[in-house]
Amino acid sequence: MMLKIVRYPNPILRKKAKAVKRVTPEIAKLIDDMIETMHAAPGVGLAAPQVAKSIRVIVADVGSGAIGLVNPRIVSKEGKQTIVEGCLCLPGVEAPVERAAKVVVKALARDGEAVVVTAEGLMATVLQHEIDHLEGHVFIDRVKDPALIKFVDAKKEPKEELL
Repeated sequence: MMLKIVRYPNPILRKKAKAVKRVTPEIAKLIDDMIETMHAAPGVGLAAPQVAKSIRVIVADVGSGAIGLVNPRIVSKEGKQTIVEGCLCLPGVEAPVERAAKVVVKALARDGEAVVVTAEGLMATVLQHEIDHLEGHVFIDRVKDPALIKFVDAKKEPKEELL
């Protein structure tokens, strides 16, 4: 089922999301619905606060298959990279953001099993971007120079980096 994506400055985007106590069938369905919504948007990542659910759930797909993560946390980071990011909550806005080039994330999978995801490149950025949403941060908070924030036509073909 398609979910409605909230737009910045909706206050839910600034709240710290609550941990999920256990992965229930409702959480698994939310993950499925978030993946459907992310693909339709189109985007490469989506966090539950972006669909008005203040819980710690994210989904991502950079072309190698969609993943859903519950209570994700970054346990290690290395390197640096800068990628131009966008956000489904801020249509038409993009800016370069420096983040770690490689991350290791611990979480629960859709089935409730513990997983460790090691990601580099775009996937590392997507995971950091979505986990930021769980902390109440949006990508423009991480832009070093506000002059680099660009407003592009949101109706044109979206960039691959929309998260």
